[in-house]
Amino acid sequence: MSEHNGTPPGHRLVALVEVMDTLRRECPWDAEQTHQSLAKYLVEEAYETLEAIEREDWGTLAEELGDVLLQVVFHARVAAERGADGFTIDDVADAIIDKLVRRHPHVFSDTEVAGADEVRANWEAIKAAEREARGERADVSVLAGVPFAQPAALLAYELQKRAARNGVPEDLIDDDGGPGGELFAAVARERRGSRDPELDLRAAARRFDAAVRAVEEAARADGLDPRQLTPEQWRSYWRRERGRAPR
Repeated sequence: MSEHNGTPPGHRLVALVEVMDTLRRECPWDAEQTHQSLAKYLVEEAYETLEAIEREDWGTLAEELGDVLLQVVFHARVAAERGADGFTIDDVADAIIDKLVRRHPHVFSDTEVAGADEVRANWEAIKAAEREARGERADVSVLAGVPFAQPAALLAYELQKRAARNGVPEDLIDDDGGPGGELFAAVARERRGSRDPELDLRAAARRFDAAVRAVEEAARADGLDPRQLTPEQWRSYWRRERGRAPR
């Protein structure tokens, strides 16, 4: 961890903005990027950050968070070039500061809350009031505000959680008999068990990855090509390696 030497936390963010300004002016690749061309990197860096958290690789996490932060600074720098129609990194900071203060009246004002549930309820109520103040067409659904641009397991989880929290009976949050219904119901089972379906599915994928790799390694140790294994050989190695795997 770097030392502050008496300087306030966050002072290096100014240097990052300056570096981004220089790159935008002097690097051919950075100079030609747009919001659209950068969009994929924002998603990639977010998932690489998630992977570092899953591995509890805290050293790498700092680096990955830096990559995410770069995307924010980069987009703000691109937007600043639009002049009056754009925005700057300070506008980005101001917007989130204002939002956090506004949506935490129990911290920055005199509102009292009994716990995290009331904090969440206040957040949703304040958000709805903000939309109304902006003149947006009111979406009175209890599902208003759930973004569909997210992984399917997370989307199903968020819709279900919002619905259940607002009185939709649990027996209605289940398989509707259509395509994907069984997966939707599986997410519901995870949620009812107070588990996160997205993270649990990722954990299951990692276990499968580890199992396949263990079989491949064992087969190679026996002088076999994993790609040439018969189904029965796969099953035999699979049972053997699963017996060795820690529970």
